[in-house]
Formats: sequence, C-alpha cells, structure tokens
Amino acid sequence: MISKSESYTSGQESVTNSTWLIYILKEWIGLDYHYPNYMGYFLCVSLTILFFPHLLWFIICVFCDICLHIYKRKNCLDDDFSNKSWDNGRLMVSRIISMYGKLWHGYEVQGIEKIPEGPGLIVYYHGATSVDYHVFVCNLYIQTGRVSYSVVDRLLRSIPGLQLYLKLLTAVYGGREQCVEILKKGNLLGVAPGGARESFFSDENYSILWGNRKGFAQVAIDAKVPIIPLFTQNIREVCRTLGTTWFIRWLNERFQLPIAPEYGWFPVKLCTYIGDPIPYDPNITATELVEKTKIAIEALRDRHQKLPGNISRALLERFDKHQKDD
Repeated sequence: MISKSESYTSGQESVTNSTWLIYILKEWIGLDYHYPNYMGYFLCVSLTILFFPHLLWFIICVFCDICLHIYKRKNCLDDDFSNKSWDNGRLMVSRIISMYGKLWHGYEVQGIEKIPEGPGLIVYYHGATSVDYHVFVCNLYIQTGRVSYSVVDRLLRSIPGLQLYLKLLTAVYGGREQCVEILKKGNLLGVAPGGARESFFSDENYSILWGNRKGFAQVAIDAKVPIIPLFTQNIREVCRTLGTTWFIRWLNERFQLPIAPEYGWFPVKLCTYIGDPIPYDPNITATELVEKTKIAIEALRDRHQKLPGNISRALLERFDKHQKDD
C-alpha cells in the first residue's frame, strides 16, 4: 500500500516535471500566454478543423435561411413556395451557394444540356458531403430556371436554422409514392441511393455502396421517366471520413450506427459531370435498371476521376488552367 508521504512526493515530482515541460515549451515556442489557455485555444481550433468539417457549410446554409426569413417578412409571403413571388428569393439563395462553390471549390458543371426538358430522376454518387449536389441544384436553377426536388434524410427535419432553406430548395422526405407523384408532374428529382452509408464508408477509390437498394429504379419505372447519372470529380477529397478504420466499422456492425468522424473541408477543385440519360424502358426490371445506372456512374467516375483520390492533387487542380476537359 502506498503511504501518504510517498503519494505526496510522487505528486511533487509530477508537478515539477509538468512545470519543466511548460518552461521548455515557452522557451522553444516563445509562448507569452498561460500554457493551459494556449492549449485550450489550440485544441478548440484543431477539433473544429479536423472533426467539424461541415461547420463552414452549415454557417452558409444558416445565413441563407436567415436571408430567406427576411425576404419572406419583407414581402409578406406565406409558405406556398410555388408562388412566383418566391422566385427572387430562390435566385438569391442560388447565387449565394453558387458563389461559395466558385470561390471555395472552383466549381464547374459540364453536360447540363444533357438534362431532358421533361421529368427525370437524377441519380448521383454521395461523397462524404453532398455540397456538390447543393451547388449543382443552384447552378441548374440559375442557368435554366428549373427546380430540382431532392430526396434528403429525415434527420435534417430536426436541425434548426435550415428549414426554410430546405423547403425552398424543395427537399423531399416522403416515400416512393410521393417521388412518383413529383415526377409525374413533370419535375426533376435528385436522389443518392448510397445515402449515409456511402457517405461514411466509401473511400478514395469512390466505391459505390448501394447494397440491395433498388427503390429509386422502381420509382423511375413507375413514373416512366429517364434516369440521369451524375458524378462530381474530387468530392471525396473535400473531407475524409474515418469510416474505413476497424474501430468505426466494428461500431457500425455492432450497434448499426451509420456514422463516422470526418476531417477536412479542403478547397479542392470540384466539377460535376452529367452523363447521357438512361431512357425509360417498359421491359426492364428494377434490378436491371439499378445495374445499368451503377455502370453509368462508374463510367463517369473512371473517365473523370483519377483513382485513388488524392487531396494534394485535387488542390493543385484548382490552379491547373490547362486541365483536360474530357
């Protein structure tokens, strides 16, 4: 058993060692502030940068939401977003998001002319973030005046400060019937079949993780609309997840938690490529259509994305004026 005097002596040695370490840090690094305060600031900034990569994007979305509330009150509008009076508000938000994409990611979209004039189901690869899809939807509205409905996770309903923004950009939380109805009315609808699982557990090889999901294909068949494949170059280099580590995989398998820590939000080059539409075929099954869509997105990936993805290369592509446009 350790005596009281021994414990006291051990404590003194620990304090002495700690004081010596602080002294060395001050001498070597030149700290003029109190060490614990400095370390506290350092840890806060580090955690914000490494483990809260969506913070910047969240702030931008909240800012858009605030602007919309001001616009709504100033023009005495209700929640009927089909009203033409909301068009200027939608354009304002689209320009803010588009400007962010251009400034932070040098965002471009290629092949927008391939989107048919009528209804269509846009199917895209879900990176660690869906910021590319948000910027794409806003650019689509600016360039063509068309609104694309978007299937989003029901969890977004509970996040404060985003609701008006999501409503104006026509977020859809419903099931298959609602999606079919939207398409039959002649609208565009976007969906990422991989969802959160693909977001958290795919990697720099851009593996498509759809599992056995084929609901989107059945929606396209029921609505008799084409599928429009979409892929964004470097989207997994914006931020990286730790979903491929053994511990996170064990947590997911053990507790069925589709979540993984992320880090980054790097200002890498983003370019969205739109593939040729897959026309409606009354003789095709949902399983066959899923496979056909997957092949189309993989073809876009293999043509426009260097594998495995590399953050440094994606950053340098921001300044590559002679980058080849495939």
